[in-house]
Amino acid sequence: MSERKPEFLRFTGHRHFTQRLVLSTLTGRPVHISKIRSSSPTNPGLASHEVSFLRLLEAVTNGSSMQISYTGTAITYQPGLITGAAPGFGAGEGNVIEHQLPANCTRGVTYFLVPLCLLAPFSKSHMNVRFTGPGVITSATETGDLSIDSFRTAILPLYDLFGIPAMRIELRVLQRSCAGHKGVGGAGIVELRFASQVRLPKTLHLNRSPGRIRRIRGVAYATGVSASNNARMIHSAREVLNPLVSDIHVAAQYDQAPSTQGTEKAAGKRRIGIGFGMSLVAESSAAGVFYSADVVAPSEGGVVPEDIGKRCAYQLLETIQKGGCASFAASNTVLTLMAMGSEDVGRLRLGREVIGTEEIIELARDLKTFGASSWGMRNVEDDDTGDIIVSVKGTGVGNVGRKVA
Repeated sequence: MSERKPEFLRFTGHRHFTQRLVLSTLTGRPVHISKIRSSSPTNPGLASHEVSFLRLLEAVTNGSSMQISYTGTAITYQPGLITGAAPGFGAGEGNVIEHQLPANCTRGVTYFLVPLCLLAPFSKSHMNVRFTGPGVITSATETGDLSIDSFRTAILPLYDLFGIPAMRIELRVLQRSCAGHKGVGGAGIVELRFASQVRLPKTLHLNRSPGRIRRIRGVAYATGVSASNNARMIHSAREVLNPLVSDIHVAAQYDQAPSTQGTEKAAGKRRIGIGFGMSLVAESSAAGVFYSADVVAPSEGGVVPEDIGKRCAYQLLETIQKGGCASFAASNTVLTLMAMGSEDVGRLRLGREVIGTEEIIELARDLKTFGASSWGMRNVEDDDTGDIIVSVKGTGVGNVGRKVA
């Protein structure tokens, strides 16, 4: 009797690459992705950060199988069990998986951290991963990635809403870095310790009023440039925000730029990851509602710190103006955890501009492809904000690797 071959879910294109691989790993459904940059005359196939993400998936799972075509324009992925840093499954010293990012990586480290944290609650063991190498960028990037500061203060606290204790999630920034020349590389060091494994995420009901902004926190960071840039960014951001909110605190963080490794002579080393930027997070009076903004100086330079601070402040106000109980940066994480939670209907209030984006619409399509129910939507009738309440039914995807309460 022949074995039944698994039925592959088929996708095309490189967009939403990590999202589909995460959903495949959580649901156990194999996927086949084709036509990955097949029309590009210079760089067809998988990019370096996508290959690196596949290596990361292989490190934190056991039994995963992936096949990449000769041209790199097609991939077949069969998911395995999420093991995390379980002893004997690839974890190194101190039960920490060390993952190196290549020098030509153009994406920030949060490109890897966001999907990794979606897998971590369903892991067999703690998810302890250290990101090193010449391609680690801790700042925001021009490709749209969050900075490590916005991820830590605006995304990780949301796991508390699902019964996943955020106090047991630790994110250490051992070396800051910005994108180098042409947005490539940074040589930072980041360590994630995710010790909050659960049997099943709780049902979320976040459909109340988002409340009023009560405080703003942020970080102005500079690596390898004058520390006075921090004060200039903070001053210009405060000029915009001080008339609106009284409780504002923006920390200044200065670090020396990391140097290239592996050179034969010390004199041959050069500093990389030089730059500066700002992260701002507004916290509402309603529990679990955060809005974030990230602006970083472009890698080619030519922008003064005052412009960065002012632009970040205006970007934060624009994010708040879109409304809802979850910003665009957090909505993907919240909606995915809602779909993976217990088999009950959860509700989330989102701004009309947020739910109308291509990323959220494609997430709804992908979730349905992987077996989740369609979303229900209705307008908020209590006020004139135009917000929409999204109803998501959980699929009951539990932690099969570890029986925990």
